[in-house]
Amino acid sequence: MAWFVIALAIHFNPWFILTKHALSDLGTSRALMPQIYNYGLMITAMFVILFSGYLAIKATNKVETFAAAYLSIAGMFLALIGIFPGGTKPHTFVSTWFFIQAQLSVLMKAIGVIRKSRKYAILLFALFLLAILGGLLEWPSVAIEEIYEIILLDVYVIMEAIIYS
Repeated sequence: MAWFVIALAIHFNPWFILTKHALSDLGTSRALMPQIYNYGLMITAMFVILFSGYLAIKATNKVETFAAAYLSIAGMFLALIGIFPGGTKPHTFVSTWFFIQAQLSVLMKAIGVIRKSRKYAILLFALFLLAILGGLLEWPSVAIEEIYEIILLDVYVIMEAIIYS
């Protein structure tokens, strides 16, 4: 869903350059039809929150449940990115905390599954470390860094979907 929203918003904003902008620029007053990006994030957030509920149901211990709660909170912050688009005072806070909460979910999940599946826990911990590394690197633009972090979250979701299928 997120990729569709991003692609559609980019389509309507030919001025947007991945190597110069932040994805949130697609939701500012400068953007043509910023509601595509902003409402799209809010809808995507609902799916994140629903998925976190599924993970909570499937959780086998409190730490896994805690990981699902972190993902749910990340979903709320994702919705807040759409509510407080780029250029508004709370935007930087809510967008930063979306990524932090989502990655804390990955870390908590790694801790929660370590007794059940050491290999899976190591993979999740590696994803978390890659996210930390991504935050420390210098990127050509905020958009490229955001895309990197989103890809890591996609890998997490795919891994969880495979584990529970």
